[in-house]
Amino acid sequence: MELGLVTSGDALAFVDAQLPALIEAKIGSRIAAEDPTIWGPAAQAESSIRLGWVNPFEAAEKLIPAINALRDELVDEGLTRIVLCGMGGSSLAPEVICAHDEVDLVICDTTDPSMLAPIIATDLEHTVVVVASKSGSTVETDSQRRAFTAAFQAAGIDPATRLVLVTDPGSPMDNPQGVRAVFNADPNVGGRYSALTAFGLVPSGLAGADIEALVEEAGLLHDVLSVDDEDNLALHLGAAMATKGRDKLVIAGVGDALPGFGDWAEQLIAESTGKESKGVLPVVAHVGAPELNTVAADVLPLYIYDELPEQVDEDATAVHFSAPLGTSFMIFEYATAVAGYLLGISPFDQPDVEAAKVAARSLLDAPAAAAPDAVDGAVQLFGTTADTLTGALEELTGKLGADGYLAIQAYLNRNEDTALLTLRDELAAKTGRPVTFGWGPRFLHSTGQYHKGGPAQGVFLQITAEHPASEDLEIPGRPYSFGGLITAQASGDAGVLSDAAHHRPVLRVNLTDRQAGIAALLEAAK
Repeated sequence: MELGLVTSGDALAFVDAQLPALIEAKIGSRIAAEDPTIWGPAAQAESSIRLGWVNPFEAAEKLIPAINALRDELVDEGLTRIVLCGMGGSSLAPEVICAHDEVDLVICDTTDPSMLAPIIATDLEHTVVVVASKSGSTVETDSQRRAFTAAFQAAGIDPATRLVLVTDPGSPMDNPQGVRAVFNADPNVGGRYSALTAFGLVPSGLAGADIEALVEEAGLLHDVLSVDDEDNLALHLGAAMATKGRDKLVIAGVGDALPGFGDWAEQLIAESTGKESKGVLPVVAHVGAPELNTVAADVLPLYIYDELPEQVDEDATAVHFSAPLGTSFMIFEYATAVAGYLLGISPFDQPDVEAAKVAARSLLDAPAAAAPDAVDGAVQLFGTTADTLTGALEELTGKLGADGYLAIQAYLNRNEDTALLTLRDELAAKTGRPVTFGWGPRFLHSTGQYHKGGPAQGVFLQITAEHPASEDLEIPGRPYSFGGLITAQASGDAGVLSDAAHHRPVLRVNLTDRQAGIAALLEAAK
């Protein structure tokens, strides 16, 4: 896979205008030197403890032999099914790495009991579970760990032989008792920048990915990204991301280029830039997406290739990118930090993520069931004056401004409810505006920051489902089930989005019959 970056149209003009100042300010070399003053005095305290991602190579060199040794032990014992319990940055990078290397890694990044139950019940005899949490107290991963521990015990398997933990030193999870191994990550790296740390390397390496080659790829580019000149691809890409007037970055892979990379880049860019009513909204799409067939004035297309095209339309505004996976991680991390500098925000904090967590916890402590505003067949409607699903969708999309976007938030089963994915293109074509699609609750750890902290341009379609007791899954040692947890997470986030501080329009669509409700949604969106 070749390395290259081509910008055109408005993006090229903006890059040309910004590049001399970035070089003059020595932004490339200062990031490489882990200079926390780049993003201003208000950001300095956070930046000073979040720049370890710039040089992860020494830590990786020590970590990789231990990962490979454990991998060999597990294979010798016939333990070849690796399940990763992680959210946001703890799961997205390993998913991309393993897809790239075509090795199997089971991702458990949900609290939907219909998705969790089969993962937990499948082939425990050959299963090892990696539980990854930077804080060591993430409610989703703690709940998943409890469920797997109980399942191993019920199957007569000692959980201490099957649990591998990845966490920061000193976290509540940093305890070797009752587990197979504990891997510590660099505490000076935020989750979304952690692709080349223990969070990316441990589950990927245990699954069989070539993590040594991945890190070597990234290392080859380290010196290039630290140079203050026009050859620094991260300066180009970071400036392009911040192109004035084009704050919707539509990311599309061409052919089989870096499968899943857009989802990883989405959480990196959205959570890093979406604050102080500023930001770049990443929209993960495909080359035939409505947003790319007719490019709006505030949209910047970003195409990812295995090989760059020989020619591009110089008049059409776009970014064309190609790089091996390891170098892609590094370039995008640097570029996002550069974009933060140009936008005047800190790319390392996430001040609005905690609000949804607090709201969810309060609902778990005191659950409250609200009556729907209307019922249309298998669908309950909340947050609308319409009495039909079609009318409710029209009411929501009617609130879209000329610079607006629609966010679909599906608190469903991303392994089985995939028919819903076509809803993104349907609504993008119908509204003529960018549409994002996030599976809940995992997006709460990434794009959820942009939704509340970024520009107040979004309208939100939240999709939830009923969790009857016969299909729910209990969380050992907790007074609530997974069905109760995911319902509280959805309701909590909707409450924060629509509260007096944020005023985001939210339509909640609750499916009393999941498949019939999905079919009704797809029909209503036409």
